Amino acid sequence: MTRPPTAALRRVIDAADPVTGRLRGTRPQLAALVKRGLAFRHPRPPHDHFLTPAGHRIREAGAQGPPEPAGRETAAAGDGVFTARAGGEEDPPGPVGPARLREVRAAWEGLLELRRMTNPDGATDRPCGWERSHLVRAAALALEAGGHRPAGADGDGYRVRETPQPEAVAVHEADGAALRSCAITLERAGWHVGEHTEPRTRARYLLASPRKV
Repeated sequence: MTRPPTAALRRVIDAADPVTGRLRGTRPQLAALVKRGLAFRHPRPPHDHFLTPAGHRIREAGAQGPPEPAGRETAAAGDGVFTARAGGEEDPPGPVGPARLREVRAAWEGLLELRRMTNPDGATDRPCGWERSHLVRAAALALEAGGHRPAGADGDGYRVRETPQPEAVAVHEADGAALRSCAITLERAGWHVGEHTEPRTRARYLLASPRKV
């Protein structure tokens, strides 16, 4: 079993970039995180260190407190850590302003850089490992960065939700044209997308999964 990080290593983890997982620390600290399986050293110059999925989980557990029950993953801004908006949050944020647009743009650019550094071939046109382990956040970021509006208090906008399938999320949007526009954005972001119908309500929704090749 992996030893838990020391207080000093935990501070390095907590200070990691929230999107890319890029780490800053002394060489012994970074080596210790690699040894514990919480970080990896990128093979290409400048050989920076980044959190592994296990490292991200430790960071997020500290930033967000106890995990939410399964099926309730929503991505919302809070406690100073950027997270994309999945839509339909219980406490919806206010109108989107210039500061939020800058945050979204920076987060998307950081995610593309993470793809470049962690995909084996350096590709940026398909999702990386972090996105596959954070499906709702990844899809929500792609949609928000694509200019789509998350559902707010009035109910209009997209909603990204977990599904029973291991590598797929559902995207709901009441407006048919907006739903198709969401599909185009996700496809351009490297996701496989299919449109489906709810058996009971007959409402249309998207089923999206990260493209592997």
